[in-house]
Amino acid sequence: MPKKLDRRSLLKAGLATGAVGSVGAGIHGMMRPGDIFVGASHAATPPPFPTGDTRPVQAAFDTYRDAMQSGGPGKDGIPSIDDPVFIEAHAADSLDDGDIVFGIEPERDRPKAYPQKILVQHEIANDRVDGTGLAVTYCPLTGTAIGFARQDITFGVSGRLLNSNLVMYDRASDTWFPQVLSVGIKGPHTGAFLREYPMVWTTWGRWRRKHPDTRVLSTDTGYFRNYQRDPYGSYNPVAGYYEPDSRLMFPVLNRDNRFPAKHMVLGARTSGGAAAFSLDRLSKDGRIEAEVGGERLVARYEADLDTGYVHRKGASGERITAFQAMWFAWYAFYPETAVYA
Repeated sequence: MPKKLDRRSLLKAGLATGAVGSVGAGIHGMMRPGDIFVGASHAATPPPFPTGDTRPVQAAFDTYRDAMQSGGPGKDGIPSIDDPVFIEAHAADSLDDGDIVFGIEPERDRPKAYPQKILVQHEIANDRVDGTGLAVTYCPLTGTAIGFARQDITFGVSGRLLNSNLVMYDRASDTWFPQVLSVGIKGPHTGAFLREYPMVWTTWGRWRRKHPDTRVLSTDTGYFRNYQRDPYGSYNPVAGYYEPDSRLMFPVLNRDNRFPAKHMVLGARTSGGAAAFSLDRLSKDGRIEAEVGGERLVARYEADLDTGYVHRKGASGERITAFQAMWFAWYAFYPETAVYA
């Protein structure tokens, strides 16, 4: 059996590997197939952060708490960026056109880009956008970048993982949130859903061409890090842990082999269910209609940024938050997901 490594050894050594650890057996205690569990906050006072719409939670909170495990570094052992500094696009000479960035398009402020090669070392940037707090989060083990409204609190890295996914905590109440679920599973605001903010996974070249006025997160983070070396591998080109068929580092609750484990899908959720859209099919077809939890959705491909968006079908055409994720991680949280491949 391969020797099991943890994230502490990778981050300390700065090494990349494509064959680490092994996947454990599924963890018992899942709800019956088709069950959707939606929690409610048990707090006597409102959470100190904006809350969002309910989303599917397909296991009991006790199951999730029991399945959490250490990723190596302890609480705040991976330090969040709490005072982010931004530079103009022309000054970002350390970025290649093929480097991954996570972009946001605010209503009033200028666009911003957060390089993957910086966030892989920090996982959370507590920023401000349009005059309010925004936590930009990235989990390298699941390939998920999601923004969360935070008002005046800050989020930190708990040091725990669930389904290989980053478990965040808010520093005001110490409530713990798996990033993909974005619902409190431990602490005074268990059952409270975070309000999500749309982000774009794309490349620096594509983002800069569409948004020449963008600002970009600087390596002036207040920490001494080698931001030119990803401890897990590389996206430019894809190598190491990020290769589609490379092994997982930690056990997950549910497994499915319809795609290679690290195959990227576009995931979307409604209050009634979840759907995964293959990015390969979406880029080929340009448009996919879906039904999720009784709602009609439309996924659309945008060639300029090589990304996808999901809207409710109908007169309003409301955009819902969708984000790219490694297939294994999406299925681990949403085993009842609809799949459009």
